[in-house]
Amino acid sequence: MAQSVNITELNLPQLEMLKNQLDQMYVPGKLHDVEHVLIDVGTGYYVEKTAEDAKDFFKRKIDFLTKQMEKIQPALQEKHVMKQAVMEMMSQKIQQLTALGATQAAKA
Repeated sequence: MAQSVNITELNLPQLEMLKNQLDQMYVPGKLHDVEHVLIDVGTGYYVEKTAEDAKDFFKRKIDFLTKQMEKIQPALQEKHVMKQAVMEMMSQKIQQLTALGATQAAKA
């Protein structure tokens, strides 16, 4: 929301906007009061805020999520390296078993 609509630059009393419907479908809508907006704060709760307060809320939310992503990124990279090592080991074992099976079939 913060990136798609810059609330501070709006000056029209009836703003054309897209209203999120069912997280999948967007339909045209009009914003009659550009000074007060209703924002989704999570878990089904909505809060009415001024446009400036809403902008500050989304900035803090974006900053928080960015910091959380930065915290978990090293752990995710480590897990990816470990997964690659396991996949390589499994591939080697499969090749060994395939070669062993071919050798045993040739002897029989």
